[in-house]
Amino acid sequence: MAERIPLFPLGTVLFPGVVLPLRIFEERYRQLLADLLDRPEAEQVFGVLAIREGREVGADGVRSLYEVGCTARLRLVEPTEDGSIRAVTSGARRFRLLSLDPSTAPYPTARVEPLPEPLGECPPALADAVTRLFLQYRAELLGVDAAIELPADPGRLAYVVAASLLIGIADQQRLLAAPDVGARLRAEQALMRRERAIAANLPSVPGVNLPRSPPAPN
Repeated sequence: MAERIPLFPLGTVLFPGVVLPLRIFEERYRQLLADLLDRPEAEQVFGVLAIREGREVGADGVRSLYEVGCTARLRLVEPTEDGSIRAVTSGARRFRLLSLDPSTAPYPTARVEPLPEPLGECPPALADAVTRLFLQYRAELLGVDAAIELPADPGRLAYVVAASLLIGIADQQRLLAAPDVGARLRAEQALMRRERAIAANLPSVPGVNLPRSPPAPN
């Protein structure tokens, strides 16, 4: 069933179950937070859509958005010394953008429809294979061999792996928009194999500040 929600376009992809911290400076999004905090806790939800073209800052910065996004729930909101607002959110569920509202609100709102989370063709061996491959990927590309506990549920596993891969927004968006869990896991296999092959053929990997563990699931 279609519903209307406020939107927060970002230069990143949010996945269900993954924590997303935000630092908010723009007045329109400060107003969005204020409006959400006036609602009951269960209704403090907004939509995150990745920006296809444009930039986050400025009224005319966003030129186009991807069609599949993820709702975010507020977990923490607090002011900071520099005048911005720190918010901690977590991804809740996927949605498809139906239309942007011609709203008079200072922030964008949209009509969206929730997307189901079918399992698809997802034998247990597939999730096991993705888990093993991700641990190899993590050790080779991040240089981390420490043991970690990944979700046993294939749907949650797929989203944790998706949020942890060092890939661009277009690839992240394809994972979010995958039609089912099995398709998402198989796409992750292909991406990890691609990235490992690229890294193996590079003379050296540029030093960057890489995460040492997967994003914390909700």
